Amino acid sequence: MAFYRKYRPKKLSDLIGQDINVEIIRNAAILNRLSHAYLFYGERGSGKTSAARILAKIANCEKRLKDEIFRKIGEPCNSCQTCLSIDSGNAIDLSEIDAASNRGIDEIRNLQENVRLAPSSFRYKTFIIDEVHMLTPSAWNALLKTIEEPPIHALFILATTEIEKVPATIRSRTQKFLFSKLPKNLIIKKLKTVASSENISLEETVFELLAGASEGSMRDAETMLDQIVSFSDKNEIITLKKAENVIGKVSLEKMNFLARALFEKNIEQALEFTETLKNENCDIIQFNKDLISYLGKVLSLKANSKMESAFKNIFSENELEKLKRLAEISSIENHIRLLKMLISAHREMRYSPFSFIPFEVALVEFIKS
Repeated sequence: MAFYRKYRPKKLSDLIGQDINVEIIRNAAILNRLSHAYLFYGERGSGKTSAARILAKIANCEKRLKDEIFRKIGEPCNSCQTCLSIDSGNAIDLSEIDAASNRGIDEIRNLQENVRLAPSSFRYKTFIIDEVHMLTPSAWNALLKTIEEPPIHALFILATTEIEKVPATIRSRTQKFLFSKLPKNLIIKKLKTVASSENISLEETVFELLAGASEGSMRDAETMLDQIVSFSDKNEIITLKKAENVIGKVSLEKMNFLARALFEKNIEQALEFTETLKNENCDIIQFNKDLISYLGKVLSLKANSKMESAFKNIFSENELEKLKRLAEISSIENHIRLLKMLISAHREMRYSPFSFIPFEVALVEFIKS
């Protein structure tokens, strides 16, 4: 089983980086004030679908319904038949609909027919509609009526990465929960837990690479870890170089090295570094894009030291220290000039059969100017 499925959160306390959402849902569960319709929105891989399944378990958990003391915990028991059936994907009264491939009026009409039927074993007939923004206008109109006047036994949980595409009439009839990108330190912590459980040995910098490449998505980070492990021997210690080759990303440490060489006007180090990228078959267009993003953050820190607190969710302590030292060694004017050169090179690289040339020209031009 894929890591992101094997280590999917099964209770509210397992959801990381979404503390406010967890607190609100837990309090609602304790007070028995669950709504009939929820809208979970935010970044991919941030826990929306996992939270939806946990909410479905809370609403229908047999132990919660019978045990008043346990209900005050605000969590599912994960041991009753209802919780187990949801975890295994065999729950008859739970329907998970992918609106990306089931987006028309006919699918919503089938849902309406299903809603009218009483649940066979659950307390609530539960409907999780993922990527709900993909529904057609006619499907939205049909869903609106169902959500507006639902049967007492119905529970709807909608999930989307693009809330702006969800009609206001739907949004106004649901409780809305924003799922934010996960901080890098929490992703690293979870990856270390997975690696320990699977008896996988990785260099410390690999965790930082995966957490950075995931862009705040736990699912992406776990998928990349799974990918790296698949290309490694059982007892092998996975190195940073191997991880970079497998996922096609270069570590922040290397980007920092090149940036320092540029600001220190060290053309030998800069060109030797680009030659290394060639030998490693690096996707130079993606690397340049990542370098631009990295230098943009250096510029922000250079211009406003208070940005350090905002970057704590993006960088590890070690990476943030290197970022701060890099911000100290050059002027704002030089940072801006380098960024403009790299952005100009990026436009040329996308359409050139010699993608490395515009990149190298930009580096040499910056150092020699």
